[in-house]
Amino acid sequence: MMPDYKISIEIQPDSKQVDFIDKQLHQFNVNNIGDYQYTPLFLLLRDSEKKVVGGLEGFLGLGWFHIGTLWITENLRGYGYGKALVLAAEQEAVNRGCLNAYLFSYSFQAPKFYQHLGYEIFGELEDFPPGHSRYFLKKTLQKKP
Repeated sequence: MMPDYKISIEIQPDSKQVDFIDKQLHQFNVNNIGDYQYTPLFLLLRDSEKKVVGGLEGFLGLGWFHIGTLWITENLRGYGYGKALVLAAEQEAVNRGCLNAYLFSYSFQAPKFYQHLGYEIFGELEDFPPGHSRYFLKKTLQKKP
């Protein structure tokens, strides 16, 4: 006879319980693919007064580079700073052993920008959020000669 289990919805779960669940999944993954870690990667764009006017946040792991956030202050958009940040981050990812990159972009953000940099759409969630799409893009990274 199976014991009686109950599902509870936790609005503010205990951090120890969240850590426990995360560690259990991590251990399952390690048992299947070996030990791995994700390493953060941050690049900042600063003006002459060292004020941050843009940046890229991502992480490296399992041979992949993930771009999580790319932002350039509005008055500097269109001048190549976003491209420069992405290319510098990709090169750093290659230097650290990554072979591929991936990201998510909403239709109202920059999927065409990333496609121009060689990323290809491999998935789309329509109406996410309603009236828009969320695109999943990837790119094979190349070492500079």
